Amino acid sequence: MTETTSVDAPCDAVAIVDEIHRLCAALQRAELSTLTDAQVEYVAAETERARNRLAFAGDQQVVEVAARDLPRKTGRRNILAYMHDVLRMTRPGRRRTRVQAIATFIDLTGQPLEPELPTLAAAFADGRVGPDHVHAVMDVLDQIPAAIAHDVTAAAERTMAEYATWMTPPEIERAGARLLAHLDPDGVLTDLEDRRRRRKLWI
Repeated sequence: MTETTSVDAPCDAVAIVDEIHRLCAALQRAELSTLTDAQVEYVAAETERARNRLAFAGDQQVVEVAARDLPRKTGRRNILAYMHDVLRMTRPGRRRTRVQAIATFIDLTGQPLEPELPTLAAAFADGRVGPDHVHAVMDVLDQIPAAIAHDVTAAAERTMAEYATWMTPPEIERAGARLLAHLDPDGVLTDLEDRRRRRKLWI
């Protein structure tokens, strides 16, 4: 009899991480000089994509860390201190901002909530965009005035997420400036609260 396993069955995250380290060690030892130019390009591009996917997985793990109250259990004053001291993140505030935008959280009934930026989150999870692309898109979307209709804002998120799959972060910024000029050409919709909530202005 053949045993079947559901694709939704829980995975052993500890074993997976150990396997990732084994594969990383093997990749570091891999001989590249015998590859064709096309193969080198493929390996380099897919390595970057894998790094992006791991970054997304790490962001989701931060959600679990907070849900289990690990900062308090380990004597840290807050989640930022835990991210800095235990996970050794160099810019925990920036990382937490990204987590809040692209990670999946659980509501009070135990049901998953859609990410704040679902299209961008999907592209990040697939490795088609990296952390810098994500932050570039977030910076653009943060500047959309709250007075703009929700469906327009959602469409802007989808558009900018698609741009991020083939643009560089500076190109995303320029495309975002054109988008913002289209949404609020005279700047009359931006109010004081909009300025306060823009992430890059937080200290």
